[in-house]
Amino acid sequence: MREAVLRSHRQAGLARLYGATALACLFACAAPTVPALAQTIAAKSVPSGTQMLLAADTLVYDNDKHTVTAVGGVQIDYGGNKLVAQRVVYNRDTKRLVASGAVELINSDGTKVNSDHIDITDDFADGFLNALRVETIDKAYFAAESAERMGGVLTTFHNGVYTACEPCEDKPDKAPTWRVKARKIIWNGEKKTVRFENSNFEFFGFPLAYLPAFEIADPTVKRKSGFLIPGIVYNNHLGVGVKVPYYFALSPTYDLTVTGSGYTKQGFLGEAEWRQRFNNGQYTLKIAGINQQDPNAFVDSGIRNVNSGPADDPNKFRGMMGTKGQFAINERWNFGWDVLLQTDKEFSRTYNIDGYSDLVHQSSIYLTGLSDRNYFDVRAMRFEVQEDTLSSDPTARASKQPWVLPSLDYAYIPDTSVAGGQLSFNVNARVISRNRLDETFDKFSNVERVPGIEGQSSRLSAEAEWKRTFTTDNGLQLTPLLAFRGDAGYVNANSASLAAVNDMATNLGQDVDMRSSLARYMATLGLEARWPLLFSMPSSSHILEPTAQVFVRPNEQYVGGLAIPNEDAQSFVFDATTLFERDKFSGYDRIEGGTRANVGFRYSGAYDNGWGTNAIFGQSYQLAGENSFTAPDLVNVAAESGLDKRTSDYVGLVGFNSPSGFSGSLSGRFDEQTFEVRRAEVKAAYSSLPISLSAKYAFIEAQPLYGFTTDRHELTLGASTHLAQNWRLFGTGTYDIETNVLVKDGVGFAYNDSCFTYIMTYSQTRDTVTKEVSQNIGFNLSFRTLGDFGSSTSSIDTIQ
Repeated sequence: MREAVLRSHRQAGLARLYGATALACLFACAAPTVPALAQTIAAKSVPSGTQMLLAADTLVYDNDKHTVTAVGGVQIDYGGNKLVAQRVVYNRDTKRLVASGAVELINSDGTKVNSDHIDITDDFADGFLNALRVETIDKAYFAAESAERMGGVLTTFHNGVYTACEPCEDKPDKAPTWRVKARKIIWNGEKKTVRFENSNFEFFGFPLAYLPAFEIADPTVKRKSGFLIPGIVYNNHLGVGVKVPYYFALSPTYDLTVTGSGYTKQGFLGEAEWRQRFNNGQYTLKIAGINQQDPNAFVDSGIRNVNSGPADDPNKFRGMMGTKGQFAINERWNFGWDVLLQTDKEFSRTYNIDGYSDLVHQSSIYLTGLSDRNYFDVRAMRFEVQEDTLSSDPTARASKQPWVLPSLDYAYIPDTSVAGGQLSFNVNARVISRNRLDETFDKFSNVERVPGIEGQSSRLSAEAEWKRTFTTDNGLQLTPLLAFRGDAGYVNANSASLAAVNDMATNLGQDVDMRSSLARYMATLGLEARWPLLFSMPSSSHILEPTAQVFVRPNEQYVGGLAIPNEDAQSFVFDATTLFERDKFSGYDRIEGGTRANVGFRYSGAYDNGWGTNAIFGQSYQLAGENSFTAPDLVNVAAESGLDKRTSDYVGLVGFNSPSGFSGSLSGRFDEQTFEVRRAEVKAAYSSLPISLSAKYAFIEAQPLYGFTTDRHELTLGASTHLAQNWRLFGTGTYDIETNVLVKDGVGFAYNDSCFTYIMTYSQTRDTVTKEVSQNIGFNLSFRTLGDFGSSTSSIDTIQ
């Protein structure tokens, strides 16, 4: 078989660049079980009684030799298997077909075999081929000088080549990105394996590795025990790590993966994951553990784990157990869980345990129901904050997280209208228990906040809303609204929590009135008026929609005296996206009260040249009653928000997009008297081959009463460029302007074609206070049908 030789200097350069990592990958793949696509060269067995259809220009019968010869445009169709050739001779004694001259055999599974000469049995089961090429249905390719199939289960390719790269149409003799050449390729249909003997791995036509023998799984078997593709990682706190996973295919419904990882600085990490599937769901169970060689390395590097200690400290062992599952009770109801247990608060994040390495992991057990107009969700939750501070650190967040036992949400919209309008119901309930007081005090601003009390609290809320839209002849849309909500609950705070609330009340000049029980209501009468105006021009169209809302309601209860905890409404942002919300608080623990008006407009424009624009602008007014955003709570959630005055700050947003790939937006909050910027976000992006660019700038003015004593400025830039065909260079960086720290940055390059992907990244993160630097290097090689090798590249944002 004629071999293609690379002569291109550019391709040679690529091969040298990939060489080191590809060579490492190949030696690591000496015994993988990732499915390759070695399909049989003979057809599946044909049921008895199946008729063979034959078409040819000429048929010659030789009764002496017991042969039938078909000549010229021969076509045979037998049980879904098709054979095309210039000449076919069938021997009735040996029951074999001998085809020659541009032979093409298409098996019933879609595999195509091209050869100069094929000798097969009349049931298409066994045979011998010369100078063949095989193309599988999923575009994997074999070629060999010859091949033979024996016993219906064993196929041997002699001097064979395998690749998953499609041949170049312009240069069919050009070497593919990668291929495996072997003296023998043996496919065993009984053992479900494909074995390569005396093989060489070539990259862009250059031989990189000699492998005496290696074996991969038969592609007809999706699950087979054996080693999986290894991985490699680097972290400056752990060193270089090599991961070697082994897969146990124990049953069609359950399996086990065991992974051993060796780290140069901390030793051996063991992991095991059990997976089991049922007709109505599945679950997984993962365990991991390590006996750290040098626990003090984390202290010296600035990462302080609760289990850090001297080398002979028994607490140097660290580990975790995690489980996830989901089951369908019926077509409407689902039950599931996601639970993490670990020896310390950040083991899973430190060692990047897959599925459990997020900064904040939510452990939960839940029951969910969903139908056309109903939604039900009840769950128990616990939040694990995988931070790198000591448990005794008063600023540590992990030990202050509560148990939520349980949280319930229910929503229902009746099928039929009520008084011509839509009626909806919502119910929310939660029970919270916290073992440690969550309290913060800033000595510079003399501001105290109590985000969470030590003890228990509960609340049940139910709300009904009705609304209907009327449209006048001139297009004015009027939407009256009625809503009623009731809440009940209790609070059991310990003495330390009551003392903290008392101190906060004293600093704010408020009454101390922490209540042990809660009963409150809120009734709302509202009206929204929208008047969409369409302006059509020769080359564009524009819609301007002035909008005004009025909500009449009583004052919010139990707020000014710091009477109740605020657990689920601690996040608050007043901007253009929340301007027209009836209740602008993010959760149920706070209710917006008093009579309020929201006034502004929405705009959208479309142009014939493909450009588009949009905008929102407006302001909010407290018309009567007490302003809920002025009344403090235990976290001062609305302090300095722009709504804490009778006339709010202005909020606006304007954006555009273009057919050339350029887009941008500007949003902000501006002082209602001086128009000074209080909050702003600017985004810009450009995406068009060969360059993609993005930029984001965010500014938030200091909110001392809300816990932010300084202004916040942050700039994020990203870029990606295609240097040449299949090549991409990318990078990103985030800079904290206020602290003058490059918080994170990274750069990488990638190569990608139809059968091979290569990514290399380098990233850094820095603590804004200690300036401690954490470094990560990652690379990943992916050979289609053979598998992946390398490490995760999630540590850097790659712009496409």
